[in-house]
Amino acid sequence: MRRLRLPNLLEGAGIALGAMRANKLRSALTILGVVIGVATVMTVASLVQGIRGQLLNAIEVAGPQVFYVLRYFTQTPLDPDRLPYHLRIRPILSAGDARALRELPQLSYAQLWLQIFARLERAGVRTQTMIMYGGDERFMEILGGTLLRGRLFSRAELTGGNVIVLEEQAADRLFGQLDPLGQIIRANGHALRVIGIYQKPANIFEPPGQENAGAVPYQTARQSFHYNESYDLFIAVKARPGVSIPAAKDAVTSALRRVRNLPPGRPNTFDLVTQDQILDLIGTFTGYFFLAMVALSSVALMVGGIGVMAIMMVSVTDRTREIGLRKAIGATRAEILFQFLVEAATLTLLGGMLGIFVGLLAGEALKYVMGIDAAVPLWSAGLACAVSVAIGLIFGLYPANRAARLDPVEALRHE
Repeated sequence: MRRLRLPNLLEGAGIALGAMRANKLRSALTILGVVIGVATVMTVASLVQGIRGQLLNAIEVAGPQVFYVLRYFTQTPLDPDRLPYHLRIRPILSAGDARALRELPQLSYAQLWLQIFARLERAGVRTQTMIMYGGDERFMEILGGTLLRGRLFSRAELTGGNVIVLEEQAADRLFGQLDPLGQIIRANGHALRVIGIYQKPANIFEPPGQENAGAVPYQTARQSFHYNESYDLFIAVKARPGVSIPAAKDAVTSALRRVRNLPPGRPNTFDLVTQDQILDLIGTFTGYFFLAMVALSSVALMVGGIGVMAIMMVSVTDRTREIGLRKAIGATRAEILFQFLVEAATLTLLGGMLGIFVGLLAGEALKYVMGIDAAVPLWSAGLACAVSVAIGLIFGLYPANRAARLDPVEALRHE
């Protein structure tokens, strides 16, 4: 058997491009599935990378030394009125818990916080339900953000002042071009005076309809708003510089077990949630999302592969006499097989390249619409090209093998 040479590869690619030019519409419809599948894979890869990057940035802004103490933490939604017994017997977080943590040398901050769901209103303008935090004057140190105008809470206001540091977007919705400082708004009917405007760190993970409204003093939130002690109350903790998160968590665990008189061997009656756990949770979610979208795009790639097989079968039928003539003048079965495999791979490679182009455009669109760094990763482009060629080889194998097995005498008789 003669060895296949590089000119065979170039010749096969040339024949494939010629066949596509002769049947433009059929070829375009054939590779459409490949284009859609490859573009989807690249767009999803771009989106996942952008989400991960923004999450890491948000954690860096808020401070990697921050973590939280909760009554309980679970990834499965629970009805707070029907908690399992082992969670129901857990004590509610108290000021004594926070006070014990503030005495730890490993920590620079430990305070009780509240999370309130409120609708803001002013002069007939009303927002959707938003998250409002009850904290202290260091809340931006914990959540991250920048004070744009005004000031934070004074010592006197921390004891129950009816004031709010309003988030920039919430302020824009309520006041538009007007200056909100010193103005009165209502949160769930409760009057609050705006003393500051701050800009939160970029975070696309806020649930729709539950964006950040701002922060009020903790005592104001506790005395004036309805909340659920099971999941709206938590202790924000920050380790001192130079103290690792594991060391700080061990110190917090020991202190809370001591305050709650838990004997050795008895499980904790609280949960600690770190930034890494939040990152892992989001990473798991984005991983599942990526796999789901890859599975969906694989359907499009499968459809494109079937289209390639169909057009190659038609091509074999249309070129039966040509195949017979080539075999009659000495072409081997391997060369015929190789020729049609190259044609199929060229067809899908072109579809993959078009898909990469569409994926790049989609990545730029995501960057503009969602405000994230959604650059398409290089590995996804390489993977797209490899998958495209693989689809051509796999789905082109049967038509190519059929062409290679044609009897030259019967092929020359074909009309």
